[in-house]
Amino acid sequence: MNLPYRMFTAIFGMIFALGATAVRPNPVANTSAGKVTSSAPMLEPRSGHTATLLPNGRVLITGGMRRNQDFYKSAELYDPSTARFTRTGDMSIGRVGHMAVLLRSGKVLIAGGWIGHACTDSAEIYDPRTAKFTAIPARMTTARGDARATLLADGDVLITGGGQSDSPGGIASAEIFHETDMSFHAVPPMHFARVSHTSTLLQDERVLVVGGRGERVNEVAEIFDPKTQRFTQTGSLITPRYKHTAGLLPDGRVLVAGGSDERDWSGNLSSAEIFDPKTWKFTLAESLSTARFKLPEDAAALGSGKLLIAGGAKDVDIFDPLTGKFASAEGRISDSWHFMTETRLKDGTVLLAGGYANNDRATAQTWIYKP
Repeated sequence: MNLPYRMFTAIFGMIFALGATAVRPNPVANTSAGKVTSSAPMLEPRSGHTATLLPNGRVLITGGMRRNQDFYKSAELYDPSTARFTRTGDMSIGRVGHMAVLLRSGKVLIAGGWIGHACTDSAEIYDPRTAKFTAIPARMTTARGDARATLLADGDVLITGGGQSDSPGGIASAEIFHETDMSFHAVPPMHFARVSHTSTLLQDERVLVVGGRGERVNEVAEIFDPKTQRFTQTGSLITPRYKHTAGLLPDGRVLVAGGSDERDWSGNLSSAEIFDPKTWKFTLAESLSTARFKLPEDAAALGSGKLLIAGGAKDVDIFDPLTGKFASAEGRISDSWHFMTETRLKDGTVLLAGGYANNDRATAQTWIYKP
């Protein structure tokens, strides 16, 4: 099925009937894996939004969509002390599938995203002290939707791939944002075009780029070295995937889980694998409880070293690196919310927010996971 790109990424076309199929039965919820409970709703239903933990402990929620072509420029703040959302300043434009990165200054970079049937090269900065967004005069080197942004050890931000049109494939270009002078500059491109991939900062300060879709769903991973500002091909995934999630484990390895193959909605994956930067190879890990895709890019890292994976299914899965196994938390979210967000709060709990199910209508619902 060769759907336009916006139909199955940022613009989320209305697809019914092709739900995810579990590869194996769901495990019984494990009380030692924590618990999920419902919480106060956001002010607006949102999907394809961002959620960023601020230095003051609040969470900045930006943009997203209510339904197809109904995009938000509004933003809101979640306060864990009251468990309530309040409105904050508006972005300059409505965005879906954009990037949000907490900078060293405590401000938040908002960049790119879909603004209709196309994407944008614009960026802006949110300042928690003034509760306002300010547009950056400089533009990204190229327009991008569903790209990936990673804060590097030196405070710069690596931006990779993304989509640019109705084509299902992504682009290979990459660039760096410098907060010091609010500028963007291009770096040599990735070896493969990618959209809906993952980008994970490793312990050695390099960045692992995994999966995504170019002309096809990609299995070859790449590593970006900030010292040379170049990408090097590394090991290949056992299963090509995109719209998956990834998370850094305490020992420096990277868990990659879920996503979809070329079949998109009918090709959801429950499989997981682990990348070892010492060998540059991927090895098979235990599967998720349920096949799922359209996941948050980064699995939420818990204080225990475990990783939380939510969205795309009702179960919330917890990966324990000591046992190499997943367990489902007690309680479930209300539906298979796709493109929801998961944000670890300062008290160790995780805020799960928004998403859409098997139509284009977003939800304002939120949940709290307690370890």
